[in-house]
Amino acid sequence: MLKQLYIQNFTLIDELDIAFHPGFSVITGETGAGKSIILGAIGLLLGNRADVKAIKSGKSKCVVEAHFDLSRYDMQAFFRDHDIDEDADDCIIRREINSNGKSRAFINDTPVPLTVMRDLGEQLVDIHSQHQNLLLNKEDFQLNVIDIIADDKKQLADYQSAYAAYNEAEKRLQSLQEEIARNKENEEFMRFQEKELDEAALVEDEQAEKEKELETLNHAEEIKTGLYEADHAFNEDEEGIVEKLKDVSSALSRIETVYPDIKDINRRIDSSYIELKDIAQDISDRLENFDFDTQRQEMITERLDLIYSLERKFHTESVKELIEIRDHLKEQLQHIDHGDEELAERQADVDQKRKACEEKSARLTAIRQKAATKIEKEMRQRLIPLGIPNVRFEIQVTSKPLSPNGCDKVCFLFSANKSTPVQPVSQVASGGEIARVMLSLKAMISGAVKLPTIIFDEIDTGVSGRVAEQMAQIMQEMGNHDRQVISITHLPQIAALGTTHYKVSKEETPTGTISRMVMLTPEQRIQEIAQMLSGSNISEAAIQNAKTLLGL
Repeated sequence: MLKQLYIQNFTLIDELDIAFHPGFSVITGETGAGKSIILGAIGLLLGNRADVKAIKSGKSKCVVEAHFDLSRYDMQAFFRDHDIDEDADDCIIRREINSNGKSRAFINDTPVPLTVMRDLGEQLVDIHSQHQNLLLNKEDFQLNVIDIIADDKKQLADYQSAYAAYNEAEKRLQSLQEEIARNKENEEFMRFQEKELDEAALVEDEQAEKEKELETLNHAEEIKTGLYEADHAFNEDEEGIVEKLKDVSSALSRIETVYPDIKDINRRIDSSYIELKDIAQDISDRLENFDFDTQRQEMITERLDLIYSLERKFHTESVKELIEIRDHLKEQLQHIDHGDEELAERQADVDQKRKACEEKSARLTAIRQKAATKIEKEMRQRLIPLGIPNVRFEIQVTSKPLSPNGCDKVCFLFSANKSTPVQPVSQVASGGEIARVMLSLKAMISGAVKLPTIIFDEIDTGVSGRVAEQMAQIMQEMGNHDRQVISITHLPQIAALGTTHYKVSKEETPTGTISRMVMLTPEQRIQEIAQMLSGSNISEAAIQNAKTLLGL
């Protein structure tokens, strides 16, 4: 339920801070006074597009903030899923628009994407304006009404899961059909490529290994010379490094008894001697075993030339990519060779998933048809008191191909006269009749979805007198069932039944035109309704009529 609305620097509003109450409230005011501005501000909190032109002239930023009481509504999952602190008694939604075009959204002081604000807003407030009557021409809206009354969320979710699986199976079948058709056109060339890559007997890491080995073979003479010189330096008779180091060790050993400080150095030399002697042996072994194999060099060169040629031909940079191309070609050729079996398997999968989808769709249809009968009966009961005594309201449910929302095509049929056959409601109902149909539908829907706040924006267009009073009574009844209903109206019959009455007015000031909104006192309310009855010159009769409407 909307508890408080704060607006700052939004079009004609400098600052507005007003409290709202449970039950049925009404907002009145002359045309152009700013009622649409209030709705526009609330629309921003519901995630509507922001326009910098909405910022009051001369100001750099506008702010709209609302406080909601959600204590009677189970919404913990929303706050948990979006990692937002929850305060059920005071949920704060705020939207800020800056003159640079940037817009920011907050829920309980947590910055959120506009999509999250829109998701929450759809669960908090439903604004029904005149243009929403056009929804009666939309099949998805009509089907949604039936689904809400049928309370078929589980069955619909089951069906949609089955439909998604069926849809995916069909895509896989179609993809295979297209792939096989495409491959058959290039089959000869693909077989040639696959054979060429297969005969190459590629091994994933061989390129790097062979490039390393070839680099060694290409520098064989240089390597052998280096090994010989190193071996000679280590092992040259008495002049070699190993023998020289042995002589150093012997010399130091002779003076150890008279010069003990040299013992540590001599131990290090002994250790180095052992290590260098081991290194010298390794070098000697490598020199003895190193061979230059011309045939091996030619074989590796030819192998690398083949790999490089294939990489250029297939526009790759590694043997791994060539292997992947080869394996993909094998797979495509297998699809051609065994295409009929694979197609049969996938077709069987499609048929099975379609059957499961149709079974769930049939259950969904049965539930919807039952709900449609209930809606037909209730709509007639609601529309007769609204001045359509001979109303006929029927819901036509026909079959259509499987779709994301089932295989039911829905059409609301309407006739206001006994002699006129029922036809689609949007084609035959007048503006006033459509308003009454929509109000009746909203009254049913609101009971099913338990929206905290419903705002009717001049839904009374095209009606007056007793019918207007009946419409007001419906809205009043809606407001008496843990809901908050707010009606923007020009009709005194509706305004008089509100529990709380607000007035929007426009005022000229030295700085420009501003719009204001106030909650009326009982005396102010009498004056406002009297003015709605008689115009600017309020007569005593109008005041008495106003009191009568108010039940005073």
